[in-house]
Amino acid sequence: MTASKLTWRECAWNDLTRDELHGVVRLRVDVFVLEQDCPYSDLDGKDQRAWHVWAEDQALSKGGAAAAYARVLAPGVSYAEPSIGRVATRRDLRGAGTGKELMMRSLEVAERLWPGQGVRISAQCYLEDWYGELGFTSVGEPYLEDGIPHIQMLRSAGA
Repeated sequence: MTASKLTWRECAWNDLTRDELHGVVRLRVDVFVLEQDCPYSDLDGKDQRAWHVWAEDQALSKGGAAAAYARVLAPGVSYAEPSIGRVATRRDLRGAGTGKELMMRSLEVAERLWPGQGVRISAQCYLEDWYGELGFTSVGEPYLEDGIPHIQMLRSAGA
């Protein structure tokens, strides 16, 4: 399946349905906890202040996982700049451009909500080049987050 055959959605926390919330949290747990064998507390209190961007290819009302997901946070929630996090793509959809489509849509949300500002992310180090293709530049030194090497990356306004 390609990113173009997915149904893309976005909304603020208060507009998420229970089924949508279940679908995005299921994807996050599947990817970050199960696949990466990383037991951590995914529910960090930031979802309520986030703009949520995701793709569906099945009815989430039946308990399925979202196809892709990211949350966009306002300046001051995680960093001084707007930020994008919890970026995940379902395993069977990787390599088809879904992740890039997700990030482009998330960057559009950040620009629409907070125009003229850069965007900061905390990227897993193995994805540093991939995010670099999207205009992000590494800042600082790598660090461990939940036992996984990460690095902060910044995309300048207008990049």
